[in-house]
Amino acid sequence: MLKKLGWYVFLVFLFNQNVLAQLPDFTEMVKVNGVAVVNISTTQKAKPETAEGEGVQKEIPMPEGMPPEMEELFKHFFNNPEGGYGGGDTQSLGSGFIISKDGYVLTNHHVVKDADEIIVKFSDRRELVAKLIGSDARTDIALLKVDATDLPAVTIGDPSKLQVGEWVLAIGSPFGFEQSVTAGIVSAKGRSLPGGNYVPFIQTDVAINPGNSGGPLFNMDGKVVAINSQIYSRTGGFMGLSFAIPMDVVMNVVDQIKTSGKAAHGWLGVQIQDVTRELAESFGMKKPQGALVSKIIPGSPAEKAQLQIGDIITEFNGHPIENSGDLPPMVGMTPINEKATLKILRQGDEKTITFSIGLLPEQVEKSVETKAEKAKPTNRLGVGVTDLTAEEREALQVPKGGVLVQNVGKGAAKNAGILPGDVILRISNEVVRDVADFEKIAKNFPVGKSVAVLIQRRGSPAFLALKIDK
Repeated sequence: MLKKLGWYVFLVFLFNQNVLAQLPDFTEMVKVNGVAVVNISTTQKAKPETAEGEGVQKEIPMPEGMPPEMEELFKHFFNNPEGGYGGGDTQSLGSGFIISKDGYVLTNHHVVKDADEIIVKFSDRRELVAKLIGSDARTDIALLKVDATDLPAVTIGDPSKLQVGEWVLAIGSPFGFEQSVTAGIVSAKGRSLPGGNYVPFIQTDVAINPGNSGGPLFNMDGKVVAINSQIYSRTGGFMGLSFAIPMDVVMNVVDQIKTSGKAAHGWLGVQIQDVTRELAESFGMKKPQGALVSKIIPGSPAEKAQLQIGDIITEFNGHPIENSGDLPPMVGMTPINEKATLKILRQGDEKTITFSIGLLPEQVEKSVETKAEKAKPTNRLGVGVTDLTAEEREALQVPKGGVLVQNVGKGAAKNAGILPGDVILRISNEVVRDVADFEKIAKNFPVGKSVAVLIQRRGSPAFLALKIDK
């Protein structure tokens, strides 16, 4: 019995040793690279108060679930009446890292946005005023320069070689705690986030909190593969979903900033959406893939290349487009005026289109609410529509054609997601010019088959899959 117990203890020991041997040791990596990670603090001068109280900074609400021991720290940094958000000059904290010995430092655009003064604090406690060389809001990247030489710098890695499940490490200043180290794994690559269309984010489960923004994400070779940028959270704190900007995107922007002081992004000039299973069926596709074109901007490269609404982009310069979010980063990183090719699916036929990459213009998105009288649904689709007035066309940005949805009852239209206020522009490949057109198409609408319907909602077009079951 004792002999068997001894063997059992020995096997458990070997198992534990094997497990420990597989866990990564980050100590040497932190020693080598920690000295190149800096703390960024900024100051924004307070605006003069007006009689109406304009310029007064409001207190930031405390995030849900914050531990009691962290509440005072949060108040100190974010609701500090002596120089925080509570009044007076506004201060913020973030992270950054040195990319060259002569003083170039990288951080996030949102860390230094609108700052009147930027202070870089090094691991040896030195503090230097930094100059903002340039920043890019679309990719959330900022390049700083301090007057110093022979600084410790990180080594830039290749994020394309990063694999899902691989260990990664972050160093930064969460809540002002400098040189904090957290580790985790790569959860996914090529994530598309709202407001970040030109960045294929790397998702990790590395603990990231306020103050980590702008800090480096290292691979196991001790090379920086991304900049930690944002988290997904319902409480304001870390919940296991962190997102970082790949270094190939970062260095592309850095090179442009060094050359011209700003970054330029490639532009195709389309609005796109994912192809759902129902839409794939309506377009005769074997599986959902690609970027479905729902709008073409007038005067854009897409219009000049004769791209059409309803085209499905399946490749860009030979690279497959699985989801619509794959396309914008590829276009955005392509040099302006360079020739590019698209492989598209148009009404079941594959075509190749060549065009010149344009310069992404500054655009102001408009959101317009409209009021319209109710109309009783009288057709097989369960939707009531009216012709648009001149005022409605101007407000809804619909120059011609289309019908305005006034009421949606039970049935196919409601199931497809059509809402009052939508403008129906096209059903399948038929353009809807007016109510008479719509009623004729609705009368002959097929049963048991998904059909693509192009709508416009608050100025933005989208395809929906409409199907009458019986």
